[in-house]
Amino acid sequence: MAARGWRPAAAAAIAAARPGGGGPGRGPGPGSGSAPASEPVPEPAAPATAALYVHWPYCRKRCSYCNFNKYVVPAVDEAAVRACLVREARTLLHLSQVQSITSVFFGGGTPSLASPRTIAAVLEAVAGAAHLPAGAEVTLEANPGSASTPRLAGFREAGVNRLSIGVQSLDDAELRLLGREHTAAEARGAVEAARGLFPGRTSIDLLFGLPGQSRDAWTQGLEAALGLCDDHVSLYQLTLERGTALAAQVWGGALPVPPQDLLADMYQTARAMLVAAGFWHYEVSNFARKGALSTHNLSYWRAEQYIGVGPGAHGRFVPWGEGGCSREARVQTLEPDAWMREVQSRGHGTRRRVVLSPLEQLEEVLALGLRTDEGITHERWGQFSPHLSLEAVFGVPGEAKDLQQQGWLVLDGGGLRCSWEGLALLDSLLPDLLCQLQHRWALPAALPRPGRGAEEKPDGGQGRWRSRGEHNGLAGVVSGGE
Repeated sequence: MAARGWRPAAAAAIAAARPGGGGPGRGPGPGSGSAPASEPVPEPAAPATAALYVHWPYCRKRCSYCNFNKYVVPAVDEAAVRACLVREARTLLHLSQVQSITSVFFGGGTPSLASPRTIAAVLEAVAGAAHLPAGAEVTLEANPGSASTPRLAGFREAGVNRLSIGVQSLDDAELRLLGREHTAAEARGAVEAARGLFPGRTSIDLLFGLPGQSRDAWTQGLEAALGLCDDHVSLYQLTLERGTALAAQVWGGALPVPPQDLLADMYQTARAMLVAAGFWHYEVSNFARKGALSTHNLSYWRAEQYIGVGPGAHGRFVPWGEGGCSREARVQTLEPDAWMREVQSRGHGTRRRVVLSPLEQLEEVLALGLRTDEGITHERWGQFSPHLSLEAVFGVPGEAKDLQQQGWLVLDGGGLRCSWEGLALLDSLLPDLLCQLQHRWALPAALPRPGRGAEEKPDGGQGRWRSRGEHNGLAGVVSGGE
């Protein structure tokens, strides 16, 4: 799953912390109010690298909990969709002027419903428009129902070298509650097939906090998953989204709401079990062993450039090819048919684009970077804010100091990060930290404001600007369909 789990809490925290409730594409934002206006200084050269997200919007059915940008249609004109994905990828790569793509992630939707031919065509287009290193991570999200061994072998032949499988549960009753089309036996078979073809590079997604789910049921399910999984596991707490069938059942009283203390206990239990099994808890929702971290998702959490291709995809890059000089938050047209018409007429389906202010960039660096165990290094922060250090913002009396004294936050020579205990409380810590950043930014001593904010330096060094990234958010990141 492409970094989906970070978005709702981080985006909500940033929006809530802003005095006017503004944000990318949402009104005046942090440039309004008492803080002086600050415009990014033009970059002297195009950045060298970016990650690429490709959205396949179609599914066989809509799960009961899902509100992602996905569509269930009687038939898909795959040749037309393929041609548009290829054309938009070429167009946006030209606009970004990136020299090399660090990773590619096919999300959805259910991208394992696409043919290997489509995956290969997109990768060929990427390699033709920019350098795609032979060892670059290329991930495909797959549903167990469309992950037969021959099909997965076709994806490997097309250039995929990592699988992310939407298992969600190994309990048939829970899968029916979630509206999943696969059974627990099919999930086991898909993971086993994937591990045979992508050893050490198969990830599974699991959901917890289902209505009526007990701590014991979750523990037993996780134990079963640990006996099946490869070297990467993503855990997501079920979020009830307005407009979904499951939310209607819960809010209508037909299903129970899981107590918050039970949800916290489930999360802490899972952390302990995974660490005991040799996994490294490297991000709020993600665990890896034997170095099997998701390179693509790390690019989001480190606020690096990424380009979003396909209906509803999000991106963060500077459009050098059309004369731009500041990083933009971009969102592609949501509805597939409308998106295809736009791509056919002008080469891309970008529906919304917003230049991010230096403060908005730092807010994303903070909200995303603290999701990882490495946190935000002084070097990374300085690439966005050369005139206002981490120590100057969070080392002074205020909310951050209080959190450090309580043992939830650490600021030292390595940078700013959450402690083991604080990582589990990040959603509640972020609003105060964002407010402190905004307050410090508004002080006259914070000037001059950063101009380099994010992209690579002329020598190709990493002078980046890091932002967010899974499916849609701070203005979004790309999807994490299944």
